[in-house]
Amino acid sequence: MALIVQKYGGTSVGTVEKIENVAEKVIATRNAGHDVVVVVSAMSGETNRLVELASQVSDTPEPREFDVLVSTGEQVTIALLSMALNKRGYPARSYTGSQVHILTDNAYTKARILDIDESRMRGDLDAGRIVVVAGFQGRDEQGNITTLGRGGSDTTAVALAAALKADECQIYTDVDGVYTTDPRVVPEASRLDSITFEEMLEMASLGSKVLQIRAVEFAGKYNVRLRVLSSFEEGPGTLITFEDDDMEQPVISGIAFNRDEAKLTILGVPDQPGIAHQILGSIGEANIEVDMIIQNIAADSTTDFTFTVHRNDYDKAMTILEETAKNLNAREVSGDKAIVKVSLVGVGMRSHAGVASTMFKALADEGINIRMISTSEIKISVVVDEKYLELGVRALHSAFDLAEAAVE
Repeated sequence: MALIVQKYGGTSVGTVEKIENVAEKVIATRNAGHDVVVVVSAMSGETNRLVELASQVSDTPEPREFDVLVSTGEQVTIALLSMALNKRGYPARSYTGSQVHILTDNAYTKARILDIDESRMRGDLDAGRIVVVAGFQGRDEQGNITTLGRGGSDTTAVALAAALKADECQIYTDVDGVYTTDPRVVPEASRLDSITFEEMLEMASLGSKVLQIRAVEFAGKYNVRLRVLSSFEEGPGTLITFEDDDMEQPVISGIAFNRDEAKLTILGVPDQPGIAHQILGSIGEANIEVDMIIQNIAADSTTDFTFTVHRNDYDKAMTILEETAKNLNAREVSGDKAIVKVSLVGVGMRSHAGVASTMFKALADEGINIRMISTSEIKISVVVDEKYLELGVRALHSAFDLAEAAVE
């Protein structure tokens, strides 16, 4: 008997009627001869409601108490789903993260899973029960409730699948799989039958919102077969797995984009060892993550240094950079929040030349100027003006024949 872990997100359990529909899906899996562990999120909108309640009490709520509050949303869902299953004659038990001993560190609001004791779940499965677990939460070594951050239910599901050595972890969401790009931008975008962990990790980190990055990392590390499926329509979804040496991989699997980018430039700083650290050291100390970096050396022995950050960190980063510029006697500081990052992802790049030139030509043919370029073994990212985002993504999707490639 195979063991399947299924995860249902907030939109999938947003109403009692939808929870009843989830119960039917779980039962269908059980009737197919599988043991089932179900991980659920809070009902859609519930976590936001709880966060709003906290903000009405305090502008800066104490993190421990904040986690106690927001973890309650999932507790409602696990109880309702278990009731729906039991009503239909399928014994089910609901558990909070703490009850199944999902042990985390004590980094409230963004805790990381350290260990899981699966014995209680094993006992229920051996007794023929369906196990329903609250996603997004755990407890630290002192018994304090912790939460895993937004999208943490994906990570919970993958971690449980790893601990239980499940045959597959199925992530049910409001899309029916991973697409070559966002269908809202490119209507011709096609669902991929499969994608590698490496590609999915790049897609997630570059702006694709289908799966949480940590969930993909966890699945890759512990070799958990991961499948993205729709809660609302039948279909095979997209399998996320390891690269198969026998398979002919497409050159490009997908196009990711991120609207949350901002660019900062410091001009005319001395071209000398340690200058990059002097510029970025204080940025890092302020807990601001830097993404792409470009350094250009001028003829007068000065250098221009450009980097990107999350748009929410732009003002904070600019303030720090202006202070750094004074200390370095830099000529000028400038910034731009109206930019986006567009990225091609594909393990096939390893064995195919000419991807970059095709990309640059497709953008040039549309009159789109590239501001920055970053590459890795399986991706090429460019920064362009925000107004060209949709035009650029459509041009690249067409240039690499992704609609046809995904269908074949």
